[in-house]
Amino acid sequence: MILLVPADALRPRRPDEHFAPEAAAARESGLDVAVIDHDALARGDDPAAAVARVPSGGTAVYRGWMLHSPQYAALASALAARDVVLRTSADQYRRAHELPGWYDALAAVTPESAWTTGDDRDAFEHACDTLRSGAAVLRDYTKSMKHYWHEAAYIPDISDREAAWRVASRFRELRGDDFTGGFVLRRFETFTGGAEARTWWVDGVCRLVTAHPDTPDTVPPADLHEVTPLVTALGLPFVTVDLAQRDDGRWRVIELGDAQVSDRPTTTSPGELIAAAVHSE
Repeated sequence: MILLVPADALRPRRPDEHFAPEAAAARESGLDVAVIDHDALARGDDPAAAVARVPSGGTAVYRGWMLHSPQYAALASALAARDVVLRTSADQYRRAHELPGWYDALAAVTPESAWTTGDDRDAFEHACDTLRSGAAVLRDYTKSMKHYWHEAAYIPDISDREAAWRVASRFRELRGDDFTGGFVLRRFETFTGGAEARTWWVDGVCRLVTAHPDTPDTVPPADLHEVTPLVTALGLPFVTVDLAQRDDGRWRVIELGDAQVSDRPTTTSPGELIAAAVHSE
């Protein structure tokens, strides 16, 4: 197993400072570690050059900055040319990284959602029609703008089409070139206000429960009995599932993501995460 991490921009033979502790923990556990040029992949430069420091042969797990799905596919192809296989395929990455890839499987345990392809207003209003009325939270396939809650995330009533479109327009403006896929409307649900739990899954088994990076000092006692068979059925190699407790006591899925690009909370040791990440039966 090879752990791939982004290279430091100024010292390209060394891991990026953010991922250096995980790289060190991997080496201590006997794994090979190699660096890749994340910035080159993000720019769309030569993918072969981006993986030039990866040794040939083997299976790899990536731990690094987010990549858009086409960028990850380019990484997978470049590694395949070096006889290196990513444990998470490009198709599996897209299914985990983009909400439409996992929503249907988890619809029973996550807020009702509707989405568009692209940023067309007619398509957006059709998505509003799907949810009919009431409050909603706006995002795209990969990210919300929750730090701009009232201007680019929260829609008090989607039946007010003009007000809803103003929020969508501001969201689109803020996301810029990072806008991914289309608009996603998520029905607003009321939660207890407690911290979210971030759970880490390998081959459908939860291997680690941690705090969410936004609340690193609190690990809530998330109940996984509803979500476990649904995550297992997805058949994805390495994902995170963020959960929060709704005001009726049920634990709801806020987000599923590819764990290769999910941030580690500061209160979780690098060794603990690496041990979970490379676990196999």
